[in-house]
Amino acid sequence: MSDCLVIIPTYNEKENIEKMIRKVMTLEEKEFNLLIIDDGSPDGTGAIVKSLMDEYKDRLFIVERKGKLGLGTAYIHGFKWALEHKYDYIFEMDADFSHNPLDLVRLYHACSKDGAEVAIGSRYIHGVTVINWPIGRVLMSYYASAYVRFITGMSIRDTTAGFVCFKRQVLETINFDKIKFMGYAFQIEMKFNAWKHGFILKEIPIIFTDRTEGTSKMSGSIFKEAFFGVMQMRIKSMFRKFNKVSDTKK
Repeated sequence: MSDCLVIIPTYNEKENIEKMIRKVMTLEEKEFNLLIIDDGSPDGTGAIVKSLMDEYKDRLFIVERKGKLGLGTAYIHGFKWALEHKYDYIFEMDADFSHNPLDLVRLYHACSKDGAEVAIGSRYIHGVTVINWPIGRVLMSYYASAYVRFITGMSIRDTTAGFVCFKRQVLETINFDKIKFMGYAFQIEMKFNAWKHGFILKEIPIIFTDRTEGTSKMSGSIFKEAFFGVMQMRIKSMFRKFNKVSDTKK
């Protein structure tokens, strides 16, 4: 059994999901298992996944939920599933090839060999490495991360990144009941919690390529949630104790 699980939330990804599954399953340097969390996609995404499960027996899994329940709840469900099934390295990744599956190995090595406990596929660690985004969206994302750094004190350049590897202990330590954001700000909150607990976060440079097939789920309201919620998150953290694990995790 692989010690790595990649969690991919899906909603209407029929154009991408089979190609993504086959790409991950044929990576040569490291074996990864896949858990698809599908929110009742009306386009048949779930059926495509299930049609491949016999071919990738004991490596491909699916959880089907009824309706769009939010990115954060999908990942939390996946995290709990991963912990229950004893995975040591748990990954977040999009279905639309904006994250290159080949970079899974680099994130894994950052955690398994290079001392990271949270490895982040970063669009902004070496300038801006984003392809096919309009300049307005690039600027919004870049300065949103700068704003998050200013408010929280984290040094992470790409705070909203959704391509992440967590070591098992990180997810065992974070109290999922305290995670309040369910949209894309969920990504900020998870990194902030890991940082507050004293885990080592490391950014790995990636090239982010906007989807070429399917429909983007991004909207202005998603950025508003992040912008206005971060200050609230920071204030609440002042009145909450985070158990530091730095001295006991070795």
